[in-house]
Amino acid sequence: MKTVPFDRSRLTLLPLAGRCHDMTKETIAPLAPVDPGAVPAPVLAVARRMVAAKQTGASILFMMGAHVLRSGVQRFLTDLMARGYISAIAGNGACAIHDFELALIGATTESVAEYIRDGRFGLWKETGYVNDIVNQAFATDPGQGFGEALGREILNGDYPHKDVSLLAAGARLGVHVGIHVALGQDIVHQHENFDPAAAATLSYNDFLKFAAQVENLENGVVMNFGTAVMGPEVFLKALAMARNAARSEGRTVEGFASLVADLRDLGPDYSQEPEKTRENYYFRPQKTLLVRTLSGGESFYVKGRHENTVPALWTAVNMAEAGEA
Repeated sequence: MKTVPFDRSRLTLLPLAGRCHDMTKETIAPLAPVDPGAVPAPVLAVARRMVAAKQTGASILFMMGAHVLRSGVQRFLTDLMARGYISAIAGNGACAIHDFELALIGATTESVAEYIRDGRFGLWKETGYVNDIVNQAFATDPGQGFGEALGREILNGDYPHKDVSLLAAGARLGVHVGIHVALGQDIVHQHENFDPAAAATLSYNDFLKFAAQVENLENGVVMNFGTAVMGPEVFLKALAMARNAARSEGRTVEGFASLVADLRDLGPDYSQEPEKTRENYYFRPQKTLLVRTLSGGESFYVKGRHENTVPALWTAVNMAEAGEA
């Protein structure tokens, strides 16, 4: 029996003004240090390597899931970008949605439990503007990135809260902020104006630009905050490409430090690959970022919530920059 595709013209879109939001701009934390004594030792170690990487021009990569934005730590990341302590960001499609909604209306995050009951989940008119922006960017310049197109639109357009947008900050500062989408995974993919060819092309451009940053990772730093699949998998493929090209050119991509910040308890032996009988074997950030991809480098793990670990990282960088760590 042949399956007929779902007809998206049957969907009803509702205005964002009628949606209840779990996060508003007011919950975004001010730029303030944490108690230096509360900064975990692994974060201090990584901060020292970030300072060294900036001095040598090596890449400092920050990969994240959307909960990082929902934790309200945008100002810390933007400041690190502005000061040269993040040279590229890799986010998933949900990062783009939260960032866009915050810039547009100063609020984001709907209750899945509430809105999935009657099919309203994700079907909000203004959020679908993301598709229009990507479609137009694809039509005018198919070589640009997803994050670049959205960030430039937010930066130059009528977005009342663009000051908290990481995408706009990337466009303003010239720092690569890439968006790595998985088709069917984001709420804007439900909308009738979603063009998978446009989204996939621009997102793949971001992947190639991220891979170019990975080429410069020797003695640099790569960080993975709250992305259990996208970050490790995108990094793994980009690193394979970078090392493949480097090998044929007599170079290496080694000696970098990796930091994973998440909620899982990995135990003291996180730098060793877990046995297949253990649950943590299937936790990609550990085996990919902390074990398999290292060559002459060092890996670090910190357990904690993003609203604590990101400010701790920012504080540690300040301390390391001042020679206090």
